[in-house]
Amino acid sequence: EVQLVESGGGLVQPGGSLRLSCVTSGFTFSSYSMAWFRQGPGKEREGVACISRSTTSTYYGDFVRGRFTISRDNAKNTVYLQLNSLKTEDTAMYYCARRASPNIGCGSLRPAEYGSWGQGTQVTVSS
Repeated sequence: EVQLVESGGGLVQPGGSLRLSCVTSGFTFSSYSMAWFRQGPGKEREGVACISRSTTSTYYGDFVRGRFTISRDNAKNTVYLQLNSLKTEDTAMYYCARRASPNIGCGSLRPAEYGSWGQGTQVTVSS
C-alpha cells in the first residue's frame, strides 16, 4: 500500500521558517518524481515545488520566488520542503504527492499528473 505521511507544519510568525517532511512507503521511492502542493482556505490546490527522481531537477511555482526549497533523501524515502520568509498568504494545508507514473521527470505541477497524496500538514502564518 502506497503511503505518504507529512509532518512539520505548525504556527509561525511572518518571516519565520518551517521544514516539512514527507515519509513514504509502499513503492520504489527513487523511481518517482515527487512534489508539494498546498491549498489555502477557499482556494484551489496549487503546486509549490517538484523534484526529479535523482534530485537533478527541481521546479517551483511562480509565487515561491526563492523562498522555498524542495529536497529528497532516497535512502530515507523522504521528501522535504524548507519554507523560509513565510508570509500570511502562505497559510495553507501542505500536501506531499507522488507522480502518477514512474521514470518521468519533474517540470509539471498539475495536480492531475500526481496519483498518490498524503493527508497534509497545516501551516499557519500569523502574528
